[in-house]
Amino acid sequence: MSKNNVTLEENYSEWYNNIVIKANLADHSAVRGCMVIKPYGYAIWELMQQALDTMFKDTGHVNAYFPLFIPKSFFSKEASHVDGFAKECAVVTHYRLKNASDGSGIVVDEDAKLEEELIVRPTSETIIWNTYKSWIQSYRDLPLLVNQWANVVRWEMRTRLFLRTAEFLWQEGHTAHATAQEAITETEKMLDVYADFVENWMAVPVIKGIKTANERFAGAIETYCIEALMQDGKALQAGTSHFLGQNFAKAFDVKFATAESKQEYVWATSWGVSTRLMGALIMAHSDNQGLVLPPKLAPTQVVIVPIYKTEDELKAISLKANELVQELKKLGIRVKFDNDDKQRPGWKFAEYEFKGVPLRVAIGARDMQNGTAELARRDTKSKEAVKQDELVSKIETLLTEIQSNLFIKAKNFRDNSIHHVDRWDVFVKTLDEKGGFISAHWDGTAETEQKIKEETKATIRCIPLNNENEEGKCILTGKPSTQRVLFARAY
Repeated sequence: MSKNNVTLEENYSEWYNNIVIKANLADHSAVRGCMVIKPYGYAIWELMQQALDTMFKDTGHVNAYFPLFIPKSFFSKEASHVDGFAKECAVVTHYRLKNASDGSGIVVDEDAKLEEELIVRPTSETIIWNTYKSWIQSYRDLPLLVNQWANVVRWEMRTRLFLRTAEFLWQEGHTAHATAQEAITETEKMLDVYADFVENWMAVPVIKGIKTANERFAGAIETYCIEALMQDGKALQAGTSHFLGQNFAKAFDVKFATAESKQEYVWATSWGVSTRLMGALIMAHSDNQGLVLPPKLAPTQVVIVPIYKTEDELKAISLKANELVQELKKLGIRVKFDNDDKQRPGWKFAEYEFKGVPLRVAIGARDMQNGTAELARRDTKSKEAVKQDELVSKIETLLTEIQSNLFIKAKNFRDNSIHHVDRWDVFVKTLDEKGGFISAHWDGTAETEQKIKEETKATIRCIPLNNENEEGKCILTGKPSTQRVLFARAY
């Protein structure tokens, strides 16, 4: 029986929370709006980190680390940036506490007020570009391709584990270039890296596009994004890559000497993904029996469960199981032999199913006699008897097949959930009854975009890259439009 006492069809939000908690991915903390990422959840995040970090380094980037605290004055240097983050910032005003003189407890020591208040990092453009001023003097110092793995704080009123928390983990790339075209190429390249990771590691299909001015990152000239669709028909922004132009270079006076000895401002990008990807992973694949993980991101890809009555049976099974473990480990497959005698096999089956382990191998006394084992897939729930001497090759094949199957299933769902709509009443009805992406015409104005959001809670998720030109009329105003954009309700 499933640990989930509510189905995704009944209450998607509760179903999601149950999986996060009961699969031991994360928990609520004593700090409002913050979460504790538990070892099993962090193991998945580490696999994400490792894959992305390799991709970043393969494209020429290096890792660095910058301070958690940012002087308040830095934020005021780029007007749109401070406007975009002002309401989310946590601010440090004092550096010491003391006992209240009336014995009522701990109070802020007013004598220990900071000369300048510090912002707890919501994003690092300002502190990094202040630093780059001393790193960049000449065209020889460019391009500068830096990534940071860090935590950030954005004060949220409504929180949900992984999807929206006051503090979360992420990476943020910050690069500097000699020309606008180099920076744009970098922005697009990193969008492709994100799409590659989300599709080929997370098995989640994405749509690449650009954001409208209303949805653009604060301080960016252009924001590129990848958008994914969850099983409840809501979109989730899976990653963003920003062309920052010279905005931050001008704000922090970061110039370089060209080969002709002219002084010019540097061109910039920034790009990032966060632990929100954990939420996307859960919501894109999981079912009413619990978590479903693509093999590439499963901390345990294969679990072996012995079924026995006597110690002699366990010894014989263990010899075969340990031999299998060694063979699989040589192939780089993450495998666990669960010979813990504190739980019965039925409990273990249910536990590993709920935790999304892609393949389960069960070996009993009869299997030893027959030279077979039972192999069960988490994605299709199918079981089959496999000869023990064929197990390794079969497991290798199935792990690849499961990874592919999860992507195909998610892509079919996504593709069937893109609705072309030309009338406002159908637009609203489709949002309410089907959800998904709605491909519709928009007159290009921020006012219309905002009105649609207010009336339906749907936003323009992106203007797809390489979008086809198509004459039409705006879904709300009826004014002329030259292309369709993708609307959706989103996380």
